Amino acid sequence: MGIFGCSGALRALMLAFGLLWLAPAAQVSAGTLLSPGGAVLIKKSIEPFGRATAILSEGGLRDKWLGLQRRLADDLVQLALCEGDRDGCVSPAALKFLAVVDDAKVRDGRGRLGEVNRAVNLAIRPADDLVQYGAIDVWASPLMTFANGAGDCEDYAIAKFVALRLAGMAAEDLRIVIMHDTLRGEDHAVTAARLDDQWLTLDNRRMMMVADSDVRNYRSTFVIDEAGVRRYTDMPLVAEAALH
Repeated sequence: MGIFGCSGALRALMLAFGLLWLAPAAQVSAGTLLSPGGAVLIKKSIEPFGRATAILSEGGLRDKWLGLQRRLADDLVQLALCEGDRDGCVSPAALKFLAVVDDAKVRDGRGRLGEVNRAVNLAIRPADDLVQYGAIDVWASPLMTFANGAGDCEDYAIAKFVALRLAGMAAEDLRIVIMHDTLRGEDHAVTAARLDDQWLTLDNRRMMMVADSDVRNYRSTFVIDEAGVRRYTDMPLVAEAALH
């Protein structure tokens, strides 16, 4: 069955995803993951943790996100095909992922967030990238992660981000946040979802969702959404008058 055999809602969302995720692909530039590269400060923050952010114009983290966007576009095509013809779907991973989305769609508010957090946490077992892929810091798409049944923190976060988007959450209410664990001395990724003007974190390390204001022993470093990657910064916010 062709791509236009899928439901109108999923097809429209897939097209919207594709346009947003593929648009910046031509601007990929080299950089290292830990050096953020160029950044442009924005005037105020509506991001999780309420800190100012700066848009990354280059760097290794931005390159990883752009590379993932291309794989996400492929996933969305497969999901659309399977959503339109589940009996003929050739991807068990797509069917498993769609089941998570289906269960989330019938819930509202916090129940929707909790369902995705729980389902993805249970569907994936923790696995180190070096052990699983023979490489450091591989960002897998949801179908790649569900096919393997394993992943590390950013793989959980990516899968939850996409599942919630397909379940009907608005793009402006979803983020992937990279934080530094000040106790373990390592980086960690979570999904953040805004509900009733509060950001909740969906973490593979716990079933309970925690508000950003209640997160302890972590410092947020980067925030990601469909539009790109931003770095959290302690620099003063740009004065509104300076932007006119």
